[in-house]
Amino acid sequence: MTNRQAIKILITGGTFDKVYDELKGMLYFRDTHIHEMLRLGRCRLEVNVRTMMMVDSLEMTEADRELIRQNCAKCEEDRIVITHGTDTMVETAAYLGDRLAEKTVVLTGAMIPYAFGSSDGLFNLGSALSFVQALPPGVYIAMNGRCFPWDNVRKNRDAGIFEPVR
Repeated sequence: MTNRQAIKILITGGTFDKVYDELKGMLYFRDTHIHEMLRLGRCRLEVNVRTMMMVDSLEMTEADRELIRQNCAKCEEDRIVITHGTDTMVETAAYLGDRLAEKTVVLTGAMIPYAFGSSDGLFNLGSALSFVQALPPGVYIAMNGRCFPWDNVRKNRDAGIFEPVR
């Protein structure tokens, strides 16, 4: 029996889940912060969390994107939130956009790691969880309180925001 009300959260890595190694002066992955974020946000939704990979989106391959697509297509939930690095989030959304028309998929991430305490990640996760419940099937990007269809979004690196293309 499938539970169409539950939301699948797929973790792929990105700045969202990075932590800082003070001795080496670099960011790295240890484990996802999603469970703590859901607890701190007092989330009362039924969610099923799966860590697929922990990669920097600049290192994400076409094979990684295909694996994400396969996981979305195979999961029983109709509503999916994907945490993803912001550098190539638009590329992954475009890859999924033509291939997942029957489900509502929202990609989100963070410009600042959650572990830093001043991250936009908690707000973005909450927004993505809200958007995934309200939007019709399709693929979207949710960042900083805004939501964009996969085919009308870009990352403005100079301003540090996502914006519509047209």
